[in-house]
Amino acid sequence: MTKAPSPRSGSRPEPGPDPRPGPRARKVRVLATLGPASSSTEMIATLFQSGADAFRINMSHGDQQSKVAVVAAIRSLEERFGRPTTILADLQGPKLRVGRFAGGRVDLVTGSTFHLDRSAEPGDAIRVQLPHREIFEAIEPGARLLLDDGKLVLRVADNTPDRIEALVEVGGSLSDNKGLNVPDVVLPMAALTDKDRSDLAWAVDQGVDWIALSFVQRPEDLAEARLLIAGRAALLAKIEKPAAIDRLEEIIEVCDGVMVARGDLGVELPPQQVPPLQKRIVELSRRMGRPVVVATQMLESMIKSPSPTRAEVSDVATAIYDGADAIMLSAESAAGDWPVQSVAMMNAIGEAVELDPAHGDRIHFTVTKPDPTTADALAEAAAAIARTVSAKAIICFTTSGSTARRVARERPGVPVVVLTPRLETARRLGLLWGTYAIHTRDVSSFEEMVAKSKRMALRHGIAAAGDRIVLMAGVPFKTPGSTNVLHVTRMTGDELKGHEE
Repeated sequence: MTKAPSPRSGSRPEPGPDPRPGPRARKVRVLATLGPASSSTEMIATLFQSGADAFRINMSHGDQQSKVAVVAAIRSLEERFGRPTTILADLQGPKLRVGRFAGGRVDLVTGSTFHLDRSAEPGDAIRVQLPHREIFEAIEPGARLLLDDGKLVLRVADNTPDRIEALVEVGGSLSDNKGLNVPDVVLPMAALTDKDRSDLAWAVDQGVDWIALSFVQRPEDLAEARLLIAGRAALLAKIEKPAAIDRLEEIIEVCDGVMVARGDLGVELPPQQVPPLQKRIVELSRRMGRPVVVATQMLESMIKSPSPTRAEVSDVATAIYDGADAIMLSAESAAGDWPVQSVAMMNAIGEAVELDPAHGDRIHFTVTKPDPTTADALAEAAAAIARTVSAKAIICFTTSGSTARRVARERPGVPVVVLTPRLETARRLGLLWGTYAIHTRDVSSFEEMVAKSKRMALRHGIAAAGDRIVLMAGVPFKTPGSTNVLHVTRMTGDELKGHEE
């Protein structure tokens, strides 16, 4: 593979093919993080052409003003390619860090004693400041303190309201302001910091589609964010704390989507526990009808290499076989040397896995029982009918997106084409498995529903003359939450004659 010009050099990236009209060849979504290597308008367009379905803006880096142009660049794709775009703003969350050292760095010796206290004095090889009173309030003897992404491990021996005495179990070099993880206790900390509240307000004012909340520990952590969002964006809970696992079902119940954030989860838990937890989170999210994103270090080697390791490809494939809605790139697309290639590789892996004849059976290992509602029963029936009559697509009319989520939960073997009069709904569906959203005017009658479905299917290359499509809608029309119609129709090929839309 030929190396693309470095984004930092000012050269244009290698162009990719424009997305074909209609749904992509794969149903799993690709979420690409933007950063220094990928924030220009041209690069964002190239990533979209190469397979990115949605874009993540990491609020941990840079200031708000620098991201205004990034949001505008993403939205400009809508006019250029005729598709809704999807933006996720990822809040930093409460970052725990130790203080500074007199010499900038110390070496902690395994077996020695080390203290953390409230004093602002520069630290040394014996002590350092810990500027988080919540840890002093919650910590108990026996709890672990993980420093610098888990490279150093301390075990609490004794504690007071102002001082923690710990044994160094795994020593090493420790420098100023390194991060701290406390995996064994639930910390009495608000999920939103002042920075997060400011970033959240900025993000919803910019019209982003998803807000990701970091370091969720309990369902109550989502309440303030939900209140501040006030329905202007969907709320995604990042599962990266062991405490969240204990209340996983409750957390999934009160959010709109879930992310398996394997970075911090892999720091606070033994690495061998992360894969089964990933499968559990994906399975439970699917059962509960919430889109689920698998993230962190998926193609890590592509930060510096134009091709991934075989183990990384298998890791991505596993998430796809498990039925994850989306797979995410972090530093690979944000700051790496090969952002276009990393997106293209995600796209290629998704296409290859979904071409596997066993893929359909594997994603249905998770049994997603419908709720006892008419809408859920129709969604289950739509997937079965599409399979039985070899339909080309399931087309659903929705205002809120709930019908699309119900159908996508069934993981049908055909695209889920979503016709919605709300641009906000169309944009949010960019993280939902197998969906292809079209922003269009609503319909007011059954006949108009059928006619519009056929026109859209033909215009977007979804179906041709003689093909069947399955339709879902609610009567009376323009009434959210009224899904009660399931209809099968056949294309004639004449649907576009005499129609302007």
